[in-house]
Amino acid sequence: MAGSLSLAEIEQRAAARGLLLRLQVKQVLAVRTLRVVVARPRQGQAPVLLGELKGWALPLPHGLQLDTMRVQGADTQGVGALIWAATFAWALEATPCRRARLLAIRDNDQQHRRLVRYFRQLGFEPTREVGAAALDLPLRLVWGGAGLLMSGDIAQGLERVSRRL
Repeated sequence: MAGSLSLAEIEQRAAARGLLLRLQVKQVLAVRTLRVVVARPRQGQAPVLLGELKGWALPLPHGLQLDTMRVQGADTQGVGALIWAATFAWALEATPCRRARLLAIRDNDQQHRRLVRYFRQLGFEPTREVGAAALDLPLRLVWGGAGLLMSGDIAQGLERVSRRL
């Protein structure tokens, strides 16, 4: 993790941009759920949500499972990078997880290709297709659909996304 940003440094970079970066972590037995949020504060009002990522971590080297990533609204430049960096830094600092998995959902072909390209830029590589086969049913239930299951090295992902910050 030499040369990579810490979670505290990532939070400072968000604050320097006038953004709030918050992690919500809950633990039930050995499973930690994670929600990473980036928002823009407003005077006298609730902050405006700009992006979030949800996932969960099992206490295993391959235990980080990333589910929902969303960036929305105007002026969201760099929000995705902050979310990914915070997620990866948290996993390295607070869990034994060193690899993460996610599903590039296959809603439509064009969107799917964009997701796969985006996730590859973060260091994720395809591991298998999740489709309609009976053996895929458990994965479809976990991930909520069909698509390309991808896996990536968390430290490498942090290093790659840190360059964008």
